[in-house]
Amino acid sequence: MSWVSQIARPDIVALEAYEHAAWEPELTRLHANELPWRIPGDESCAGLNRYPEPQPRALIERLAGLYRVAADALLVGRGSDEAIDLLVRSFCRAGEDAVVACTPTFGMYAVAARIQGARLLDVPLRASEGFALDVSGVLARCTPAVKLVFLCSPNNPTGNLLSEAGILAIADALAARALVVVDEAYIEFAGRESLAQQVRRRPQLAVLRTLSKAHGLAGARCGALIADPEVIALLRKVIAPYAIPQLALEALLALLEPPQLAAMRERIALVRAERERMRAALARLPGVTHVWPSDANFLLAQFTDATAALERARAARLLVRDARAYPGLPHALRITVGTAAQNEQLLEAWR
Repeated sequence: MSWVSQIARPDIVALEAYEHAAWEPELTRLHANELPWRIPGDESCAGLNRYPEPQPRALIERLAGLYRVAADALLVGRGSDEAIDLLVRSFCRAGEDAVVACTPTFGMYAVAARIQGARLLDVPLRASEGFALDVSGVLARCTPAVKLVFLCSPNNPTGNLLSEAGILAIADALAARALVVVDEAYIEFAGRESLAQQVRRRPQLAVLRTLSKAHGLAGARCGALIADPEVIALLRKVIAPYAIPQLALEALLALLEPPQLAAMRERIALVRAERERMRAALARLPGVTHVWPSDANFLLAQFTDATAALERARAARLLVRDARAYPGLPHALRITVGTAAQNEQLLEAWR
C-alpha cells in the first residue's frame, strides 16, 4: 500500500469517482443532455450550452509550464480555497484526524477543518521573532492523527516569509506520515523561488498557487495545487467534475500569454516599491506604533486606536482589513498596497 493510501481517508481511497460525460470535442455531443443550440448573446468560443472540459488540459499545461512542474502533478480548481477544502475532505476523517495550522494565519485552514469535523491544532508563530515558524513546536504536535500541516508563506496576515529550511525540515520529519501544504498565494511578491520544485523530491510536500493575487485574476477564481501525482489522482476523485467554467477558462488562457505575464512582472515591481514607500510612511504616523516588514502585497500595522483608524479610512471611502480578531494582534489592521494615489489618500486620512 502506498503512503498516500495509508494516510488518506480509506473511503476516499476506495471511492469510485463520478464518471462525467466523455470529453471528445471533435465529435458531435449527443451524450451529455445539453441543449444543442447556443443561446442568443453567447459569444464564447466553445459555446456555453456545452459543459466545459473537466480539468482542462490546455490550462493545466499552461500552469505547469509557468510553475515548472509536470502536468500530472497539478490540479486546477476555484482558487486555493477549493484545494484546501479538497485536501481536508480527502485526508481527514471526522472526529478522528487533525490539521495543524500556525496562527495568526489564513482562516480557511481552520474553517475547512471545522466543516469536515477534523481537530484543529494550533502552533503559534513566534511573534517576538517576527512571526517565525516554530519547527520544534509543529513537530511536537504532529501525532499520528495529524494528516495535514498548513504553512502559509508569505503568511497572511503578517506578510513574512517562513523559513524555507524550517518548512523542509518539517516535511522531511513527516515523510510518509502527513502532507505538508505550503500556501504560496503571495510568493510572487517575495522575490524567492517557489517550493514547487521540491515536490518531486519530497512527495510529502504540496504547494498551493493562485492567480488571484499577482496575476490580478481574483474574479476568475483559479488556483492550483502542486503535489505528488498520487495525491492529485486522489483529489480528482473528489473535486466537482467541471471545476473551471468555460468563460473563465477562455479568459485565463488569453491572460496567461507571454505579454500578459511580462506586464504582471512589471506590476509586481510597482507593488513592491510602493509597499516599501507605504511602510516607511505608515511608520511615521503618530497613531501607528509598529509596521511589520512584508514580503506580500499588504502591510500589517499596529495602531494606538485601531477603531478610530478604521473609521477615518471609511470616511475617506477606503476599506482596510480589521485584523484584531487574529490571535496576538489586538491592535492591528491589514492594508493592501493600492495605487500610489489610493495609498496617499489613505495616508492623508490617517494624518
